[in-house]
Amino acid sequence: MLSKEDQILLSHVDHTLLKPETSWEQIKKLCEEAVSFSTASVCIPPSFVKRASEYLHGKIPVCTVIGFPNGYHTTSVKCFEASEAVQNGAEEIDMVVNLGWIKEGRFDLEEEEIRRVKEACHGKILKVIIETCLLTREEKIKMCKTVSMAGADFIKTSTGFSSGGATFEDVALLRKEVAPEVRVKAAGGISTLEDARRFLELGADRLGTSRIVRLIQDKNTD
Repeated sequence: MLSKEDQILLSHVDHTLLKPETSWEQIKKLCEEAVSFSTASVCIPPSFVKRASEYLHGKIPVCTVIGFPNGYHTTSVKCFEASEAVQNGAEEIDMVVNLGWIKEGRFDLEEEEIRRVKEACHGKILKVIIETCLLTREEKIKMCKTVSMAGADFIKTSTGFSSGGATFEDVALLRKEVAPEVRVKAAGGISTLEDARRFLELGADRLGTSRIVRLIQDKNTD
């Protein structure tokens, strides 16, 4: 039986599988684990959203990614991806920003893109991935303001497909700088239960990880 501490931790986990070689059998297993352990959602590739949504029958929210993993899709493409994902049953959308615009200082363009994608989500949750490992501290702070002004629901550290993932320092910074109503998602490289709990203590509300369910599963079968 799971401890209350483990149950609380799992309730913050987006149980994730985004590898390009992912098969339906792997997604189905992920969904079954998510239901069994009562995670916050399953985070899966867009091509599996409809099938997973039908398989889950509303037991666990389906989350998917758009503009993933590099973020340089056009805004129109990201909006189409978001709208289609919602039509297919996605309850949560994790989008990657245009990092080139950020490096150019075009935060106005990024704010408009986030606004448009949020509209395309038709009221569903939007998480904005800023890929913290590629940004300066100043750029991270400016993106906190941009995400807040654009009306997104979450700011998310990382895709897990770049040069680094979530760090304690970044999560603390995002929680400090983003608007109070915007939640923080830590993702990428979360490999221990201790680190996962530390991210929550620092202000993360969600954890994007493929490992936490397995770690708790292993702990409870020892």
